[in-house]
Amino acid sequence: MAERPIITLDAGWSPMEQGIAKLKRILANDPDESQFDSDTYMQLYTTIYNMSTQKPPNDHSAELYERYIKTFEVYLNSTVRQAIREKHGVFMLRELVNRWTNHQVMVKWLSRFFFYLDRYFLPRRSLPSLKGTGLNCFYNYIYESLKVPVKDVIISLINQEREGDEIDRTMLKHALELFVLMGDKGVGDSLDCYVNDFETAFLTDTADYYTRKASLWIQEDSCPDYMIKAEERLKREKDSVSHYLHSSTEEKLLEKVQHHLLLNNAQQLFEKEHSGCHVLLKDDKNEDLERMYRLFSSIKNGLDPLSAAFKQHVTSEGMSLIQQAGDAVTTKRDDKAAVAMQEQAFIRRVIELHDKYYAYVTISFKKDNLFHKALKEAFEVFCNKKVGNSLVAELLSTFSDGILRKGGSNEKLDDDAIEESLDKIVCLLSYLDDKDLFSEFCKKKLARRLLFDKNSADDNHERSFLSKLKQQCGAQFTSKMEGMINDLETARDMQNRYKEDYTNKYDYTSNDIFNVTVLTTGYWPTYKTIDLRLPLEMAECVQSFKKFYQVDKKNRKLTFLYSMGSCNGTGKFQKKPIELIVSTHQAAVLVLFNSSDKLSYSEIREQLNLTDDDVVRLLHSLSCAKYKILAKEPNTRIISQEDSFSWNVEFTDKMRRIKIPLPPVDEKKKVIEDVDKDRRYAIDASIVRIMKARKVLQYNDLVTACVEQLSRMFKPDFKVIKKRIEDLISREFLEREEGSANTFRYLA
Repeated sequence: MAERPIITLDAGWSPMEQGIAKLKRILANDPDESQFDSDTYMQLYTTIYNMSTQKPPNDHSAELYERYIKTFEVYLNSTVRQAIREKHGVFMLRELVNRWTNHQVMVKWLSRFFFYLDRYFLPRRSLPSLKGTGLNCFYNYIYESLKVPVKDVIISLINQEREGDEIDRTMLKHALELFVLMGDKGVGDSLDCYVNDFETAFLTDTADYYTRKASLWIQEDSCPDYMIKAEERLKREKDSVSHYLHSSTEEKLLEKVQHHLLLNNAQQLFEKEHSGCHVLLKDDKNEDLERMYRLFSSIKNGLDPLSAAFKQHVTSEGMSLIQQAGDAVTTKRDDKAAVAMQEQAFIRRVIELHDKYYAYVTISFKKDNLFHKALKEAFEVFCNKKVGNSLVAELLSTFSDGILRKGGSNEKLDDDAIEESLDKIVCLLSYLDDKDLFSEFCKKKLARRLLFDKNSADDNHERSFLSKLKQQCGAQFTSKMEGMINDLETARDMQNRYKEDYTNKYDYTSNDIFNVTVLTTGYWPTYKTIDLRLPLEMAECVQSFKKFYQVDKKNRKLTFLYSMGSCNGTGKFQKKPIELIVSTHQAAVLVLFNSSDKLSYSEIREQLNLTDDDVVRLLHSLSCAKYKILAKEPNTRIISQEDSFSWNVEFTDKMRRIKIPLPPVDEKKKVIEDVDKDRRYAIDASIVRIMKARKVLQYNDLVTACVEQLSRMFKPDFKVIKKRIEDLISREFLEREEGSANTFRYLA
C-alpha cells in the first residue's frame, strides 16, 4: 500500500484560505458567491485531517489551531470591529447583532472544517473547543471594547419602550443573548458578563427611572390611579423579561420596581388626603383595596404599612363610636331608658363596624393573617374602653339579653337572625379583656330570663349561646350557666308535682296555686336574703310547700328568697277591681290592709320585720310612684317614720291589670364587687399553682406567668398581683429568698 504524500503547511493552508475567503463572501451576502457544496466541504475537511494525522515532524495540528485563531483575529479586527464602530445608537446595535450572527455561522463552518482538531488534538492538550475559541475571540476583540456603549444603547431602548415607543424586541433579544454567551469569557456556562456588564447597570437605571416616575405620579395622581399605573408597569416589566431579558432578571427587576414605585412611597400613598387608604376603607372601595393588597403582598414586608394603616383606621372608627356614644349617654343621663337605648345602639354600631371590616379582611385582603391580627388589635383597643360609666362587657351582655328576650327588643328576629346575632356577640367577646365581667353579667341576666321572662327565647337558643361561649372561652366559663338551665328543668318537674299534690288536697285551680322554683345554690347568682315575716295567708302557703319538699328532701335546707318572688292579686276599689302584679314584699304590705283600715310606718315595719331602707322602698312604690295603691298621710313624696297609710279605695286605672314596679336596685356595683373578689381568688390560685410547680421564682417571671395564665378570662392588674403576693406571704404560702427581696420560694 502506497504511503500518503506529505502535505506541507503552506500547501495545505492554500485551499483553506480560499475556503475561508469564500465563507467571508457568503457572510457579506456577495450575490456572485454560492454556498458550500459537499465536495468542497469534504475536500477542506480531508485536507485538515491529513495535515493533522501526519507523523512528526509533519503533524501540523498545533500550527493549524494557531491559524484558526489568527483567522478570527484578523477578520474581527479588520472587518467586524470597524464596521460596528462606524455606526451609532440603534444602528450600531443592529450591526453588532448582524456581525454576531455572522460570527456564529463562521465558527460553525470552520469548526466543521477543523473537526479533527476538536475531536483529538484539543482534548489531549486541554485546550478550549473550537466553538469556545471562536466565542473567546469575539469576546477579546469585539465584546470587551464595545460592551459599555452597547449596554447604554440597550438601556436607552428599554426606556424608550417604557415611554411608549415601539422598538425592535427581536434585535434586543439577540443583543442580550450576546451578554449571556460571553459569560466566563466565551465558555458560555456563566452569567457573569450578563450580570456585571449589563444587568447591574440596568437595575440601577430602572431604580432611577421609577424613582422619577413615582415622584411625578405621587404629586399628580390619586392613590387608586397611582396603583393602576404601578400595576400596569409591573405587568409590562414582567413581559419584557419574556421578550428579551434573561429569566434570572425577572425577580430582581420586579423587586426594584416594587421597591421604588410602591414601598418607598407607601406611607405617602396611604395618607393621601382625598384618596388614601383611610378614604378607600371608609368609602367601600373594594376593588382599589384588592389591588393595593395584590401589589403589596408580593413585596417582602410590603403589607406591614398597609396593615398598620388598616389597624389605625379601624381603631379611629371605633374610638369615634365610643366618643359619640359617651356624649349621647352624658346628654341623656337623667333619662335611663334613653341611656339604655343609646348604649344598645352603640353595640349594634360596633357589630356593623366589625361586619364591614371583617368583610374587607375576608374579601379584599384574602383572609391574610396579618389583617386578622390588625382587626383584632384594633377592636381590642376600643372594646376595652368605657362608654359613659359602663364597660363594653356590661353593654354586650345587655345586648345579648335583648336578643334572647323575644319581647325585650323592638326587633322581631327569626331563629336564623338570633343565631347570627349571637355569633357576632361571641366574636366581639373575644376582644374583651374583662370576659369574667361579661360572664357575671350574663349569669345575672340569664337568671332573670329563666325565672321571670315569659317571652324569653326558647331553651334551644339559650343552649346554643352557651355552646358558642364555651367554644370561645372554655367549659369553665359556662359551667354555672349550663347548670342553671339544667337546674330549672328539675325545678319545673318539682313544680308540677307540687301543683298536683296541692290541687288534690285543696281542690284549687292551677291559677290559684302557690308556685315555688327550687334552685341549687352553687349555680345561681347570690341574692340578698331578707328575713321577711309573712302575713298569715302567705305564711301558710310557704309551710305547705316546706312539708311537701321535706318528704323526699329531708336533709336539704330551703331558703326562701322573697325578693325574687312575685304575686298576682285583685285589688278592690270603688270604681272597679284591678288585678295587681306585685313583688312578694309588696304583696305582704298590701295583705296587711285586709285586716286593718290604717297602719302607721312603724306598724308596717314591725309586722313585716323589715329594715327602714326596705320599708321606705316598698311604701314609696305603693304610695308615691305612678300607681298610688295606698293613700299616704301627709300627702308628700317623701316617706318618713311619722307617716300613716290606708287603702286608696278611690284608685282607678284604665287598665284592668297593672304591674307595680319597685324602684330599681343598681346591681352593677355588686356585680363588679363580686368579680373583683373572684379575681383575687383566681390570682391567688394562679400564683400558688405556678410556685408549686417552679418552687423558686423571680418577681417579674412570676407576674408574667400569672398574667399568661389568667389572660383568657381577664387582664390582671400588676398592682393587684403584687398585693396578692404580699398577702400570700403573710399567710405563709410564700416566702422571700434570703438576700433577694424579688425572689420568692414556695412553702409546702
